[in-house]
Amino acid sequence: MGDHEADGGRDLSHGDGLGPVTATPDEQASDAGHRLFAKPCRFVAGIADLARLPASDLPEVAFAGRSNVGKSSLINALTGRRQLARISQTPGRTQQINLFDLGGRLMLADLPGYGYAQAPKPAVDAWQALVRRYLRGRPALLRTCVLIDARHGFKDLDRNFMTLLGEAAVAWQIVLTKTDLIRAAELPDLLASLGAELERRPGAHP
Repeated sequence: MGDHEADGGRDLSHGDGLGPVTATPDEQASDAGHRLFAKPCRFVAGIADLARLPASDLPEVAFAGRSNVGKSSLINALTGRRQLARISQTPGRTQQINLFDLGGRLMLADLPGYGYAQAPKPAVDAWQALVRRYLRGRPALLRTCVLIDARHGFKDLDRNFMTLLGEAAVAWQIVLTKTDLIRAAELPDLLASLGAELERRPGAHP
């Protein structure tokens, strides 16, 4: 690891004889993110029983949302892999907590979707209970990304899940998906509407 990478700094050379320019904090964060998600990522385990959840000293980020909102697609996009997380058009295909090790630096958790699922109700109830116990009892979990379909905005199921996150004292943030399926002119109003609602939820990351 070079000195600049070790201390979080990065020099950008103009190439015009004016010398190096120190990157802004946003540029440094962006660079660090690109380097992290370019690391090898491997599937660790699919967990259907919390007792089998492996202990981990890695920081963990979970991805949650309604069925078919795009959790697996987002994980694949972030890691630059097409088939790391399985993608399906069938609601409720993810029925366990799938864990992925990102370069020995970060653990990613793909959670079962909430809401409608093409699965028996007892099975749906079981994996929803699994998610609730996971959120309340995973010390390594530092952030939960709650994916919201831009075409629909917040639904009651999303609000119920956000309340659960608040009760579990889990830090979380919203990620909008499928924004390419709405008109660009609609996006500012949607962001304003969602932001206004999030202001009433102190656990939400801005």
